[in-house]
Amino acid sequence: MSKSYQQIINDTSAQIAKLRKDIPETMQGFYALSGAAGKAGVLDEKTKELIAMALSVAARCDPCVGYHAKALVKFGATRAEVEEMLGMCIYMGGGPSLMYAAAALAAYEEFGGQKAGAA
Repeated sequence: MSKSYQQIINDTSAQIAKLRKDIPETMQGFYALSGAAGKAGVLDEKTKELIAMALSVAARCDPCVGYHAKALVKFGATRAEVEEMLGMCIYMGGGPSLMYAAAALAAYEEFGGQKAGAA
């Protein structure tokens, strides 16, 4: 059975909304950190998202894979860029990272990223 990364992030977002209500200061701090870390600087936003996806694969975090796959598509990451980053994940993490690299590529495609063989 395939995972729907859209459904995973929808479900996660609903739970995060509860946390925003229950622990607003913590969540505001997290979002401030996220915004500051993800903002373009010496590294552009796409490069930072490639790094975030690599960390998501390493951590084996399904919601993270979904959020960062969606962002990679938004920032125009090519399939070649995603695959090259995933190759490093596999190299550094072995078999378990291979399984999550395959899932990350599926998530990238689910959010509209370039399919195999597409120009």
